[in-house]
Amino acid sequence: MTAVQLVGTGGPEMLVVRHDVPVPEPAANEVLIRVRACGMNNTDINTRVGWYSKSVTGVTDGQGFSGVGEDGAWDGEGVDFPRIQGADPCGEVVAVGESADPSLLGQRVLVDAWVRDKADPTDREKAHYLGSERDGGYAQFCAVPARNVYPIDSALTDVELASFPCSWSTAEHMLTRARLTNGETAVVTGASGGVGTALIQLAKLRGARVVAVTSTAKFDDVVECGADIVVDRSTRDLYEAVVDAARGPVDVLADVVGGPGFAALLGLLRRGGRYTTAGAIAGPIVELDLRTLYLNDLELHGCTVYEPEVFATLVGYIQRGEVCPVVAGTFPLDDIHSAQEAFVAKNHTGNLVVTIS
Repeated sequence: MTAVQLVGTGGPEMLVVRHDVPVPEPAANEVLIRVRACGMNNTDINTRVGWYSKSVTGVTDGQGFSGVGEDGAWDGEGVDFPRIQGADPCGEVVAVGESADPSLLGQRVLVDAWVRDKADPTDREKAHYLGSERDGGYAQFCAVPARNVYPIDSALTDVELASFPCSWSTAEHMLTRARLTNGETAVVTGASGGVGTALIQLAKLRGARVVAVTSTAKFDDVVECGADIVVDRSTRDLYEAVVDAARGPVDVLADVVGGPGFAALLGLLRRGGRYTTAGAIAGPIVELDLRTLYLNDLELHGCTVYEPEVFATLVGYIQRGEVCPVVAGTFPLDDIHSAQEAFVAKNHTGNLVVTIS
């Protein structure tokens, strides 16, 4: 089959398109998916460049970091190369293992990328990620545990469906942990990205008021996603601008940016407010005044491995037509270098998707 293999840590040259990769054989409890489209996400880039390593303290560099040790994957361990990345496959089941449900055969499915321990699915330490600890969807075929596939009944295209899994489940996890409810106000940073646009729609679905932080060039796109108020991220006093826009302290700060602005934005939260994060595109090292945290009774939530119910809830939103995909563009599988370069440039709003013929 045709697949893109990540052969090491570094720049786009570490992604190699091959046409002689063996088609995976599904194990007894697995299914084989003919992949039609696969969404892109920050994990693809972060893993390739080694950004997860504790030796890296800056923003993601699309060309890779030198001197990265054996802790270059999300879980603090190394990646076994070659690895097929891609956590967001959409396609149809073309084979099932002997212990898998035969009714899955022929169904169009989305995949929950978190492969949990079958005997102890609640143990986050035992979770593996599709495209990181096992081969993912940047290939014509992908084998995954049958319990991770969700048949999808939707008029949306394969490309549109592939834009959901990683970014939207991440956003749903963030808001679930923060317990955002009707009538509350949420601030969303990085609002034009895949997770950001998902956060806006999912916050509105909960009945919240959304203040989105993004560049002026993307104001209209973010408003179209449902943001009530948009603030320019380059404003000199971002704290004051957001406070004015929100008309006071806010209930939830949903942040995927981090970096130098973290300390000021944390001060936006009301007493008892909740901070939730799943990324740090402006840099992972931040300044925290512990007095801000404890004197204001704040909650801080890091969000990576979510419970299976999070993905099931997302599939329900999709099938009921309660959320809309935001696809900024597509790239064929053999143009993966251009696709990742476009992703790193972040001139788009929403998600980029790889198509697989």
